[in-house]
Amino acid sequence: MEYSYKYPRPSVSVDIMIFSKLNQKIEVLLIRRKNPPFKQLFALPGGFMDMDESLEEAAIRELKEETNIDIKSLLQFGIYDKPDRDPRGRTLSVIFYAIFDKKPDNIEAGDDAQMVKWCDMNKLPELAFDHTQILKDSGVLFDII
Repeated sequence: MEYSYKYPRPSVSVDIMIFSKLNQKIEVLLIRRKNPPFKQLFALPGGFMDMDESLEEAAIRELKEETNIDIKSLLQFGIYDKPDRDPRGRTLSVIFYAIFDKKPDNIEAGDDAQMVKWCDMNKLPELAFDHTQILKDSGVLFDII
């Protein structure tokens, strides 16, 4: 059944932090965006949730499409919801993550990712959206682990 509401609703997206923690070095997997907004900037892999999938299913699908990483489950980190976080309109993003002791094999850019790159968490490039803040906030993960 279709519903129609007279008030606006936000879009829902997912972003995924894939970390490699080898010894004391922590790296995060980033993609270079192929399309606007923020074309050519690095970002976390991610995208919009489809109507027929859960948030985790969307994150797993987007990760596979953009990086070729095939993963069975991800952990939820948090939700980012500032009204101006996405120039395309009001968007809520649910952030997921996974931490690997060894970098996954067969990583390659796909879908709307131009390239993928492992980046040292202490030397991040300029990032799209609010991804710099998300990665700063992710530091709590490594205080626990």
